[in-house]
Amino acid sequence: MQGVSRQVSVGDAPLSRGRGPAQAIWDLPVRLVHWLLAGLIGFSWWSVRNHHTDWHIWSGCAILTLLIFRLLWGFVGSSTARFSNFVRGPRVIADYLRGRWSGAGHNPLGAISVLVIFAALALQVCLGLISEDEDGLFAGPLYRLVSSDISDRARDIHELWFNVILGLIVLHVAAIIFYRLRGRHLTKPMITGRGVLEPGTNPMRAGKWWVALACLAVSIGITRWIIAGAPPF
Repeated sequence: MQGVSRQVSVGDAPLSRGRGPAQAIWDLPVRLVHWLLAGLIGFSWWSVRNHHTDWHIWSGCAILTLLIFRLLWGFVGSSTARFSNFVRGPRVIADYLRGRWSGAGHNPLGAISVLVIFAALALQVCLGLISEDEDGLFAGPLYRLVSSDISDRARDIHELWFNVILGLIVLHVAAIIFYRLRGRHLTKPMITGRGVLEPGTNPMRAGKWWVALACLAVSIGITRWIIAGAPPF
């Protein structure tokens, strides 16, 4: 098979060599979630290192809200945000590795990296929700639902698990630098929402703004319910 072009993406941004007009790739909700998560992860690290545990807990709740929103938006959002658009099986991944894939948004391998990072963040948040500090001054909103031994163990794993998240971030940044050195742009489309697609590739089909607001409202509501200690319905 000759002359097969493909649009390659890693993580949260498609690659572009700067050919042709820029077209829509990422919607505003996806871009906001991406950059807010990046900022909140950094703030969570800073706050706990400087003993602002209360800020650290609120930052974790904000991350939880974003993860819930992104989960919902992955089912009802724009075309490139939907899991059905970028989560693929082994056959499609194999086709991508052979150069037989084209599309806007995440490529099959980039989709795996996105899911792994989200899963790692979700686990980190869940551990924080049931953790209590060594002095018993601060605790996650769900720490009463588990025993003190489990809460202590969750706190220790929560601290160690950040190294896994840090490793995933380093790999993500390394991929961005690698492709940038090859003349492909990853970051700009995640800022502007637009990038250059290969010929024949359809641009993003935008989601409805009111659906995004509804997803945000549900996400905030679930987070508030958890902060209240997740009482039974």
